[in-house]
Amino acid sequence: MKDKKIFCIALFCLLLSAFQSAICQVRLPRLISDGMVLQRDAAVRVWGWASPGEKVTIIFLGRIDTATTGADARWTVILSPMKAGGPYSMQIDATNHIVLKNILIGDVWVCSGQSNMVLPMERVRPRYQDIIAHSENPSIRQFIVPQKYNFDAPQTELESGRWESANPWSVLHFTATGYFFARTLWEKYHVPIGLINASVGGTPIEAWMSKDALREFPAALEMAARFKDSGYIDSVQSENEEVSNAWYGRVWRLDEGLNGEQPWYEVSYDASDWSTMELPGYWEDEGLARTNGVVWFRKEFNVPASLSGGPAKLLMGRIVDADYDYINGVLVGSVSYQYPPRRYDVAPGLLKAGKNIIVVRVINTGGRGGFIRDKPYELRIADRVISLTGTWKYKVGVVARPMPPSTTIQYQPLGLFNGMIAPLLNATIKGVIWYQGESNAGRPSGYENMFSAMIADWREKWEEGNFPFIYVQLPNYGEVVDQPSESKWADLREAQLKTLALPNTRMAVTIDVGEWNDIHPLDKSDVGMRLALAAENVAYGDTTVVPSGPIYRSMRIEGDRIIISFTNVGSGLVVKGGGPLKRFEICGSDGRFVWAKARITGKNVVVWSDDVPVPTAVRYAWADNPAGANLYNREGLPASPFQTAR
Repeated sequence: MKDKKIFCIALFCLLLSAFQSAICQVRLPRLISDGMVLQRDAAVRVWGWASPGEKVTIIFLGRIDTATTGADARWTVILSPMKAGGPYSMQIDATNHIVLKNILIGDVWVCSGQSNMVLPMERVRPRYQDIIAHSENPSIRQFIVPQKYNFDAPQTELESGRWESANPWSVLHFTATGYFFARTLWEKYHVPIGLINASVGGTPIEAWMSKDALREFPAALEMAARFKDSGYIDSVQSENEEVSNAWYGRVWRLDEGLNGEQPWYEVSYDASDWSTMELPGYWEDEGLARTNGVVWFRKEFNVPASLSGGPAKLLMGRIVDADYDYINGVLVGSVSYQYPPRRYDVAPGLLKAGKNIIVVRVINTGGRGGFIRDKPYELRIADRVISLTGTWKYKVGVVARPMPPSTTIQYQPLGLFNGMIAPLLNATIKGVIWYQGESNAGRPSGYENMFSAMIADWREKWEEGNFPFIYVQLPNYGEVVDQPSESKWADLREAQLKTLALPNTRMAVTIDVGEWNDIHPLDKSDVGMRLALAAENVAYGDTTVVPSGPIYRSMRIEGDRIIISFTNVGSGLVVKGGGPLKRFEICGSDGRFVWAKARITGKNVVVWSDDVPVPTAVRYAWADNPAGANLYNREGLPASPFQTAR
């Protein structure tokens, strides 16, 4: 009994010693780790945690810096400005000993926003295969901030994340916009570039704003306060799950194509009585108006004997919303929501010589369902392409009411700032690149104020002054309209344009690199390069660089004409492709805009219409998709859409 007591006391002392040792251990944030990029030519913060009062020593580049942990268990060391270079090692000594390796000194950029910043190189791989194959560059690195919301308080640490350098495998996870931005800067300056990727698809700007920034927007602040209640979050999640499970459960349970006598995807199924439809297109345009639920599609195609038996790639464009694709009765691929491109591998041996059958089961939760036009619908076998457009047979599997809307918690005000931006605020950075706005385009009123408040607040909290903040103006998207009309996307672009009033901001105009049928356009190289061009001017001090296309500055009325002047004219205004200027509108006192004639006169554009003898205002490229807008500068950059005061 005595021996047992002695053993227990010894064990307790051992555990206590281990616990105390663990408490004293220096702990580093995930950003301060192997492979990190530190900001050159600036006082750099290195920070972490240890027991209160503990002395921490950092040895780096032959210099020794020390700090003592405060009562809050935090310590911070400020490194003197350093020149670009590396790789280096850093030694951190306290109770424990840490060595960080493969450190570079260069420029650190935060990449933030919504899905077009998230969009990885994997999604655009078909467009940039050669670039990806030659992407090996240890001087371009990315740190992906894990997606995390918090409505209680700004967080100080990230749950995960590590630095990765670019190579043909890792680059597939890089933000495509950020990668092309970094690649362009590297090619010009040969300085290491570190990207901190803190972006989340579908997010409105309010999610990225701090509590301080939201104070002037009481409705958003009230919403944030509501989500501070964990019980409320649990109830929202539970309701979302119940609604989704009920809707999909009914669809799967009642879909005749799965639950009838024979599944409709089987080769032997007799579909002779099915109706026909031309694809691609929305089924509402083919007589299935207001039909949500499941619609099945079936088509026969022939494969030459010389191409049978081998592997193939099935491209099914984009489908609204979910699809299950079968070839000869075998499921070859599925995507659960509408936005990603459908690219499916077809295994060797599945395709037969002669007749083959493809069946696509489409689930549409609401709105118009179908196959997006002007996307590839084909089989690629070796160097041959078999088109799958044209006449398909179809049959409704089950009709359902539109699925009720759900509440996405990570889209709510404040949450992502606290969870993803606040933990970065100690990192010394060069600046921010931002690609967001699509989720606010439906309610553009107030965006300028929110965007400006967010930028000012980030700068204040980073404590690095008015660091460069460079952002993407929304690209062209949606159906082209042939008459002047109102546009919420144009309103949002105007809000972005006005935000240039803040110091050290620049904007990349992208109305010529979007896609009418895809909110996630694949051309991310032009976007990244235009952001880099702006950075060369505002962040790298190259005043010879024209940072963007022409930006509206002022107007004056002379008789029946309005004279428009611009900044960023560069070496001159031009009409891209020649011919007349397009997409200019003019109005009189009635406020009704009509198409206008326009011509370049020196550094100005003169706008008029024979139908408007007393003009009052001009608009340019004022549409969701201003196709044909052709005012550029000689540097090859498009003019920003704008409207003058009425």
